Amino acid sequence: MAYSHYFLHICKDNIHFLKFIIMKKKLLLLGTFSLLATATIHAQEFRLQPTPQKYISQDDSISIPLQYQLLSGNSLSTGNTLPLLRSLMPGEAPKAGFRIYIGTQDDKTVKNYRKRIPQKPEGYFLKIDKDRIIIAGADERGTYYGVQTLAQLLTLDKLPLIEVSDYPDVPYRGVVEGFYGTPWSQEARMRQLEFYGRNKMNVYLYGPKDDPYHSTPHWRKPYPAQEAEQIKQLVDKARENNVIFYWAIHPGQDIRWNEEDRSLLLQKFESMYQLGVRGFAVFFDDISGEGTQASKQAELLNYIDNHFVQPKKDVAPLVMCPTEYNKSWSNVKGGYLTTLGEQLNKDIQIMWTGNKVIATIDKPTLEFINPLIKRKAYIWWNFPVSDYVRDHLLLGPVYGNGLDVKDEMSAFVSNPMEHAESSKISLYSVADYTWNMEKFDSNTSWKHAIKDLMPLHAEYLETFAIHNSDLGKNGHGFRREESTNIQPALSALLKNYQEKGEIDETAYRQVAEECRKIITSADMLLASGNENRPLINEISPWLSQFKLVGEYGKAVLDMIRLQRQEKAFLPSHAHAQALQTLMTDNDARYPQGVKSGSGQLMPTFDALFEASTQQYNRQFHTALNARAIYSPYTLESNVAQLAMLPTQQKGKEGSVAPSNEVINWQADGSLTLSMDRPRVLASLRIDLGAPEETYAHFRLETSLDGKEWQHADLQTAWKGHTLQKVKVEGRKVLKIRLTNISGNEQKVYFKTFKLTEKE
Repeated sequence: MAYSHYFLHICKDNIHFLKFIIMKKKLLLLGTFSLLATATIHAQEFRLQPTPQKYISQDDSISIPLQYQLLSGNSLSTGNTLPLLRSLMPGEAPKAGFRIYIGTQDDKTVKNYRKRIPQKPEGYFLKIDKDRIIIAGADERGTYYGVQTLAQLLTLDKLPLIEVSDYPDVPYRGVVEGFYGTPWSQEARMRQLEFYGRNKMNVYLYGPKDDPYHSTPHWRKPYPAQEAEQIKQLVDKARENNVIFYWAIHPGQDIRWNEEDRSLLLQKFESMYQLGVRGFAVFFDDISGEGTQASKQAELLNYIDNHFVQPKKDVAPLVMCPTEYNKSWSNVKGGYLTTLGEQLNKDIQIMWTGNKVIATIDKPTLEFINPLIKRKAYIWWNFPVSDYVRDHLLLGPVYGNGLDVKDEMSAFVSNPMEHAESSKISLYSVADYTWNMEKFDSNTSWKHAIKDLMPLHAEYLETFAIHNSDLGKNGHGFRREESTNIQPALSALLKNYQEKGEIDETAYRQVAEECRKIITSADMLLASGNENRPLINEISPWLSQFKLVGEYGKAVLDMIRLQRQEKAFLPSHAHAQALQTLMTDNDARYPQGVKSGSGQLMPTFDALFEASTQQYNRQFHTALNARAIYSPYTLESNVAQLAMLPTQQKGKEGSVAPSNEVINWQADGSLTLSMDRPRVLASLRIDLGAPEETYAHFRLETSLDGKEWQHADLQTAWKGHTLQKVKVEGRKVLKIRLTNISGNEQKVYFKTFKLTEKE
């Protein structure tokens, strides 16, 4: 969005702020600095982000100085701290009476304040007096963060007289771009890095699973010129925002433990170093085979650390993601984790996702892993990543992590959604949580994140986000609260109607009002212009679905109100059915699917639809369709990692959701897909993400009655690929079963299980 247009909107509500902006000529500074929108709020509503450790204010303030004398330390002669300050306050004048003292603790300019500086890495002391500002950091990044805090205070009409003593709880805080699916665009990554700098996050790990030069098949090869230039642009943007850019390599699936591959890996790291990269990671997650050997991994990583990281002097600590990266997959007796703990150099960081792939982090989590790896865990938090529930948006509050674990972890990085802008709601709170755990309040942080992202439409975005928070049924069994603002009314309305056939009038009014807000919010966000166009582009499919959910809720409310009126009920029932069709069609329009309000709203509306139609049918002896939800497929499996995977229907296609992790498919373990009636197959595709010979370990069968089973050969669709096309065309089936018959556990992926019915 053009910021001149952006500020015209803001200043309609605050003419004084417009005068201030014109006077200060700060438009060039603002870039994407959406926090300046907070200038329209009252001072008492102001909140620093992330929450500082210590903030003392007086009941007084000063006008923002038009001119000031800058006294800076030698330690800041390079870097971006002073350029940031000058862009915030362009009125530098050598003889001005108002002074700004800035430096790190060894600089003479701030020697009088050294005792006030927190003796913590990245700590800073900020003081605003009537005639001066002091920004004194424990180190250069700490001073930079002091300037970022000042940047937020400058959004107010006047500067409060305050003292801030501040530092982060967690040494490394940030993001790992490690999800499956569509990687972020270059533009999205650039915006992300600016966002991290503003929110005092200091780490970005670049490791998109679908980058072929990060992983198999091309990790050994250098990036082509165009891709290399893009990496360099990201590195420069990260440095500009005081973010350590980590480049990760994922070689484990086909690595050969020999001198040639070790040399090629170091050559790749050296090529990245020449692009400006000063942080490196090696990922061994989600692999099988020879690459999973702990002793070999440790040997390679120590070699990298001894011969590359340490000699460079300016490279951040090496980070590795282990193959056993969560408790549910770890085999402590097998010795993988203890081998890493004992053999890895002590400065190499080891990542950990918690008790499961998707889990919150608490003290017991860290008490389990830290003794095994003999160091503090580097937390890879798999939230708000949605690559396993791509039809959902995860926009709810960040909660569930322990508030007493700051001393038990070396880092906390969040794995986000493929939707970069939408992920900022969670990432804002991750920055807040990792900076000051004891004062972290998930709901407060969430509300401020929404205001930060769309200050002019925050009310509508909050309505959308609160109903798009849960993941729905998924293979990891991880769920989030959704529609918390209206959940009691939904429950009361449904309970009274189902049990008594009566309408709880208070609950009815509350739900009706929420439906109105849903429809209005969807429209307002879709028509929000350029306030945050990247965000609206990401969420527009869900906004369209969201509006249909609100309209469906209104139609269902009409149904229960009119259920005793024979003729009046019918149009509402027909309208509700039409909206069901429209939601199904909208969901099918997108390859990933689109679900909205699936946690509380849709289950309640569907249940009310069914209950009111059934009561109408009994009362008027009719046979209207009372089924709100129809799924022709059900899944059963004794393979734990597959048992919770949801099924999906899109037209003539039926599928089981993929899993993005290695499946430990036990001997005799099976997966069975059942249908509501026999169907004639046009095709069946199964992709286990494994070499062709692996398929000999599995038996595929179909059944017409669930009793007698017929074998179906797995035939390779084309040589050299793992995608399988099963020859079942024309076969009529009720059930499809895939069984491990090898007698041993098989480690495979579960990438595709999709059937197409014959026309």
